[in-house]
Amino acid sequence: MKDDVPNLKDFDQRLRDEANEDLADVIPAEATKKTQIIAIYGKGGIGKSFTLANLSHMMAEQGKRVLLIGCDPKSDTTSLLFGGKACPTIIETSTQKKLAGEEVKIGDVCFKRGGVFAMELGGPEVGRGCGGRGIIHGFELLEKLGFHDWDFDYVLLDFLGDVVCGGFGLPIARDMAQKVILVGSNDLQSLYVANNVCSAVEYFRKLGGNVGVAGLVINKDDGSGEAQAFAEAVNIPVLASIPQDDDLRKKSANYQIVGTDASPWGALFAELGMNVAKAPPVRPAPLSQDGLLELFDGSETGAGITLEPATDTDMRGKNAAPKETLEVIYDDA
Repeated sequence: MKDDVPNLKDFDQRLRDEANEDLADVIPAEATKKTQIIAIYGKGGIGKSFTLANLSHMMAEQGKRVLLIGCDPKSDTTSLLFGGKACPTIIETSTQKKLAGEEVKIGDVCFKRGGVFAMELGGPEVGRGCGGRGIIHGFELLEKLGFHDWDFDYVLLDFLGDVVCGGFGLPIARDMAQKVILVGSNDLQSLYVANNVCSAVEYFRKLGGNVGVAGLVINKDDGSGEAQAFAEAVNIPVLASIPQDDDLRKKSANYQIVGTDASPWGALFAELGMNVAKAPPVRPAPLSQDGLLELFDGSETGAGITLEPATDTDMRGKNAAPKETLEVIYDDA
């Protein structure tokens, strides 16, 4: 019977060698899935919708099949693409159809312009529900509509980055996306949000997840350099720097697409489209709070301020009075 027992010594050593292998030396295999699902995160108002509407339009001009899905409760992702018109959201349409005893059809919620297919998940009315739960419900409806069978080169998901609940972290937590793109600017709050998303990616990578960060898009770039320094610090590339320009501001405010060869800004978004397509998902190195603050001039971030502990007297004010201690004090023996 002893001879029937396999010799596992060599196998055990191979496992040890594999466990000690430097991940940087592993050559990633070519992706086998055709569709790239990319989640875009950023602080509210930082320009995700502007970036995505123009990026998706340019990708379509480049011959790609693109689906743009707004996953922000504000439902403003597609407004620029459709000249300011609001799309019927999936959640609202589903509710109305259910009350009428009807099924939601793809033509009820998905619309086209310039070769881009676009839709909005939507969210609950203010104070009447959880936005993150609305995202989860929205994706459940997309699956019923055949999401996994759709034939696209790129699916771009626009997510609000300020909120850290599970619904908004869905693409990272469930490996729904292959990679994440961050949109930020040269300000502390937008980079704080970007750093939080990097932390989420790193957290789920430690749990066995596969989503990585493809890079950062710097919007309203004034040249001060903080966003560039952030990208270098967390080890991700800058995919594009969109300048702080009055022409871009006016065109965005008037719902005009600039991500087209017919626009003087077309080359910028064409380069962004190529960078997005080829950028691999990397594992970021999120910064600590102090590390993030060090990217900025100390005079702007309160450097040198120390934390002074409050006392009970501070808190009680005019009601302050000595309190008898309950501590038992023993006489010396």
